[in-house]
Amino acid sequence: METTPWVAYLTAWLATLALILLSLHLRRRRKLNLPPGPKPWPIIGNLNLIGSLPHQSIHALSQKYGPIMQLKFGSFPIVVASSVEMAKAILKTNDAIFSDRPKTAAGKYTTYNYSDITWSSYGPYWRQARKMCLTELFSAKRLESYEYIRREERNLFLKRLYESSGTQIVLKEHLLSLNLNVISRMVFGKKYTERTGESEIVTPNEFNEMLNELFFLNGVLDIGDSIPWLSFLDLQGYIKRMKALSKKFDRFLEHVLDEHNARRKRVKDYVAKDMVDVLLQLSEDPNLEVKLERHGVKAFSQDIIAAGTDSSAVTVEWAITELLRKPEILAKAMEELDKVIGREQWVEEEDIGNLPYIKSIAKEAMRLHPVAPMLVPHVASQDCEIADYDIPKGTRALVNIWTIGRDPNLWDKPNEFWPDRFIGKSIDVKGHDFELLPFGSGRRKCPGYPLAIKVIQASLANILHGFTWKLPANTTKDDLNMEELFGLSTSKKHPLVVVAEPRLPLHMYS
Repeated sequence: METTPWVAYLTAWLATLALILLSLHLRRRRKLNLPPGPKPWPIIGNLNLIGSLPHQSIHALSQKYGPIMQLKFGSFPIVVASSVEMAKAILKTNDAIFSDRPKTAAGKYTTYNYSDITWSSYGPYWRQARKMCLTELFSAKRLESYEYIRREERNLFLKRLYESSGTQIVLKEHLLSLNLNVISRMVFGKKYTERTGESEIVTPNEFNEMLNELFFLNGVLDIGDSIPWLSFLDLQGYIKRMKALSKKFDRFLEHVLDEHNARRKRVKDYVAKDMVDVLLQLSEDPNLEVKLERHGVKAFSQDIIAAGTDSSAVTVEWAITELLRKPEILAKAMEELDKVIGREQWVEEEDIGNLPYIKSIAKEAMRLHPVAPMLVPHVASQDCEIADYDIPKGTRALVNIWTIGRDPNLWDKPNEFWPDRFIGKSIDVKGHDFELLPFGSGRRKCPGYPLAIKVIQASLANILHGFTWKLPANTTKDDLNMEELFGLSTSKKHPLVVVAEPRLPLHMYS
């Protein structure tokens, strides 16, 4: 019997489909060429190898297994890059593939279900969020318009240091207060750390407690993030705390948004004065690809406060600690400040370009003590290859910039604080030079880095210019504890306690 044409076509189509399916099946079944790494245990994977300082534990493993290795945290495969070449492979060559974020308890419960810039999934919402950060929130024009806020708060900070001169202080507490006041005024339009006599939605103490809890919970390693089927048990109690904190912050942020909306309605042709104003205006823009909802405005506001407060304070604290251990470097910094600025004025942001040694000190602090030593985790959105190794879709990626910053193939005296290494070099921290990536690189680079750099450099320059720094009586530089504490920012385990003495004419502090 003669075969009809449609039967022949159908047979050919089915045969082709069968071959495609067989090819895909065989491809999946072939043994993957995965990066080297320690053998994982059942259920926990390699979590047993990770100590209280994960970046140091992973650094030690990379010395054995190489610049790219595979770990397993509970149910999830992890690829770790520990060299410039491997960092480039993830953050540049395969940037689009690794632009997604893993799902975490902190992202779900403390950022309005991944509605912020840090934890939102790669896609239209995130691309729009990034564009808003680059063109609106952290544009050069916007940051310049807030320069007066940074100057006013810096002057108040220096005055407080002067008033406490001769007594022991915990430096980080003063730095946190400075940064929080700056960020609060830029984001909310006012400070919530001082009593104003107005009706308060939160007291200054409550506001600080909320922020401390936010910093802590965004830096913890929740077991449910690695072993999802255990998350409902909340074995560490973190999820309960995240939910409670989320309610407190939402009550506060609802009040802030209501205040701003009321003010905007009272004034015709209202001009945005702070970042919440900008976000509320954007939420009314009909041309946005994805509408910015009210919870998105709250998530962005909270994100900026969290990211902008702690990290800059940590960097400056590490820098001052290292300078106290190296008096000759401290003297060189003072010499530059006296020569360029003089003793009759404070350092302004516009002066920083004329202070290459101060800039080098800041870079060296970020090299040796990165606040996010493994950056924020990335996730592969599809199968790919790195250095001829197979990286399956869904693999989480970490870039250990702590290891890269100590690579003897890149740096002379890598474990020594030596700012001179940057003099005459064009290496910067903007994500183009992969040996120095404190803010990351590629699509998911920290969008607020221009503000962070301004705050770090200006506050560092002024506290060096305005004061002679000493250790408490009966304490020597050899007594300084350099242990780290892992968290949202990797800070000193034991905060720096110092004594400040004014070094400028006394009228400068009034």
